[in-house]
Amino acid sequence: MHSLDSLDEINKLDTGNVLTSIESLGAQIRQAWEEVRQREVPAACPLAKNVIVSGMGGSALGGRIVDSLLADRARVPIEVVTEYNLPNYVNKDTLVILSSYSGNTEETLASANEALNRGAMVYGVTTGGKLADFLSENGFDGYIYDPKENPSNQPRMGLGYSIASVLAVLSKCEFINLLDSEMEEAIQEAEKLITDYGANVPENENVAKALARKLMGKVPVIIASEHLVGSAHTFKNQLNENAKTFGLIFDIPELNHHLMEGLRNPHEIKNVLHFLFLDSPHYSKRVGIRYPITKEVVEKNDIETEVYGTRGSKKIIEIFEILVLSSYVSFYLAMIYGLDPTPIPWVDHFKTELSKS
Repeated sequence: MHSLDSLDEINKLDTGNVLTSIESLGAQIRQAWEEVRQREVPAACPLAKNVIVSGMGGSALGGRIVDSLLADRARVPIEVVTEYNLPNYVNKDTLVILSSYSGNTEETLASANEALNRGAMVYGVTTGGKLADFLSENGFDGYIYDPKENPSNQPRMGLGYSIASVLAVLSKCEFINLLDSEMEEAIQEAEKLITDYGANVPENENVAKALARKLMGKVPVIIASEHLVGSAHTFKNQLNENAKTFGLIFDIPELNHHLMEGLRNPHEIKNVLHFLFLDSPHYSKRVGIRYPITKEVVEKNDIETEVYGTRGSKKIIEIFEILVLSSYVSFYLAMIYGLDPTPIPWVDHFKTELSKS
């Protein structure tokens, strides 16, 4: 697809309504926040000493984003688990949040049974399936929701639900102080960006379309720090699934201790790499100083770079900003490649083969 400004061409490729799901991200966040705030959470959860968010793929991304956002804000440790097994320390003093969009994720269901056996406090976030049955059978609280604002029905495009629901649970359990007004401000800012980066805005005025064009034929290398590391994970996952594109993520300052020496070889890959720096005025001072220096090193190794400077006034606004950006960029890149972003044939093939064993 040569033009990203042809809505007719976009609609022909986007058979699964991914674009509509992106346009509904603000509504997803608002729905989940308001609905979870009205539901019960484990009565003893304010006494928990640590929190686990267990999920896989798109269902884990919300946990990763929240974990990065709250690293300097939550009063208890939060860990995201993308495995069959829970960490050894999980016990009656742990709140385990089980996140599975379908409710049938094999690894998350294994974690659910392990949490039950260890006497942990349990809360589930799902649209139904076996996880909903597990919660009901064992008397656990949960948010079983109608994903009405995610017409694509793809977990990766329903991240507004997973992010806002986890934030709401943590708020109700008194692990964070997050006001309704803060969330509404973040939602409104996200909705502005949804308009600014939308399909109706021409490419020469659209940051997301322009960035997707620059990533055509490239391997995106996403660089982020601190509260945006989880958002970088999301960016990569959406590039993988929506645009069927290989991508990498690294975080500053960690990459400054090794990656820069790995930019020399093999020489042949230099032309396909494209470093995308997610820069933020909210990074700590010493981390912020590293960004232009790192960019200079990458460019001296003859590798293309791009800087996306966030415009949010608060960290929570920035995580939704990057969510909107990554959703649109991955969608537009799929359009450029002439691909329907919805089907994930290799993931489906893998699950089919795995189910036979």
